[in-house]
Parts: sequence; structure tokens; C-alpha cells
Amino acid sequence: MLVEVCANSLESAKNAERAGADRIELCSELGVGGITPSAGLIQLVKKGLTIPIHVLIRPRGGHFTYSDDEFEVMKADILACRALGVHGVVSGILMDDFTVDVDRTNALVELAKPMHFTFHRAFDWVAEPMETIKQLEGMGVQTILTSGGEPSAETGIEKLGAWQQETSMTIMAGGGVSPKNASKFEEIGLRAIHCSGTSFGNRLDLKGKISMNSAKHLVEDEVAVSNLETLTSVVRAVK
Repeated sequence: MLVEVCANSLESAKNAERAGADRIELCSELGVGGITPSAGLIQLVKKGLTIPIHVLIRPRGGHFTYSDDEFEVMKADILACRALGVHGVVSGILMDDFTVDVDRTNALVELAKPMHFTFHRAFDWVAEPMETIKQLEGMGVQTILTSGGEPSAETGIEKLGAWQQETSMTIMAGGGVSPKNASKFEEIGLRAIHCSGTSFGNRLDLKGKISMNSAKHLVEDEVAVSNLETLTSVVRAVK
């Protein structure tokens, strides 16, 4: 069984290889489900590892329906990954009715070739999984990362097994995969699992320090952008 580790740093990536993982999905900001990592991080991980590296192509947190500008950023990031010689990318785009944006996703798949293409957990928001599996297979997607449309892959394990029986693509279980349940996915015939194995450390005493975290930005059904009118007002106030 292939073990993919979702790595959020150079240290995490090195630990994944030391642990015997088969490849990594490199990303940043796990708290919002991951976004595209920096070019510097990609370069150093590529230099420091021997196992395959797949890079998340997701320009922001929140939902998976993207503007024209965001789509251009995603394409530019894929071209950068190809130039850096990474082995695969992880991405996907939905319409606002939670069907796959076939045209744009297909464009990303084509742009990524010959790299491996994984459709990420946006899949868990689609209303018709089997129809979507057929669409993605037709595009040439090789892997779908999914929890079976459930909060965790263990909860969605029956659907994961059923979907794998219906496609030649790899259905990769992701979402709450741990040492306690990892073998269950192998037992039902899956070929790949995805986990981060995250633990926390390097603690500092921040007592008395103001928080730099902002809960107002953790919004999944809307997208935060700098407001033109607000910025214009600020500029006018001081110019």
C-alpha cells in the first residue's frame, strides 16, 4: 500500500522519508486544509528528499470555486512545479453547484502533464460521486483523495471501498488516517492512504502577547479579499 504524507514543512518532509513513506504531498497551512507552499520550500524539499513530491495547487483556504485571477495563479503554480521537476500536483475546481468544473479542471490536468495529477478533497463536496469519478477518469486524473464524503475516512470506509471497485484510478483514503485505523483501508482493497501524522512542539510562553491568529479569516463559505473602497478611503485619508 502506498503511504502519502501531507507535509507542511521541510522538517515534516524529511520525517516522512525517514519513516518510510512512499511520497509526500507538500503544502502549507494545514489548519485551512492546505494551500500551495512557497517556491523556496518546494526547492529545498526537492533537494533534500529522494521520494516523490506532489505539491498542492490551492491558492487560498475556503471553498473550491475560483475567480479568473485565482485560476491564473493556479496555472502559474503548476508551471512552476513542472519547471522545478516535482513529480505531481494535487488540485481541483468545483462549480458553485458543487459539480466539478470540468473545463478548468481538465485544463489543469493537461497543463500538469506529464506530472501525476491527484484530485483533492473537494471531491468530498460533490453530490454525485460516481458520476464525478467517471468525469475525472475521463480527464486522465490518476488519484482521488477522499474521506468518502464523511468527516473522516474511517467513517466513509465502505464508500471508499465501493468506489475503488468501480474505477482504475487510485482512491486514496485521507482524513483522520492514523496508526489505529491504517490497516483497515488495506483490508478493504484500497491502494493508498494519506495522513499528516501531526504533533505539536517547540512551544513558547506567549503569556501577555497579543494573538496573531484571526478567527474572522477562517471562513469556508466566503472568500476574503482586500476591498477597493476601504483601501481607497485609507489612502485618501493620508495622501
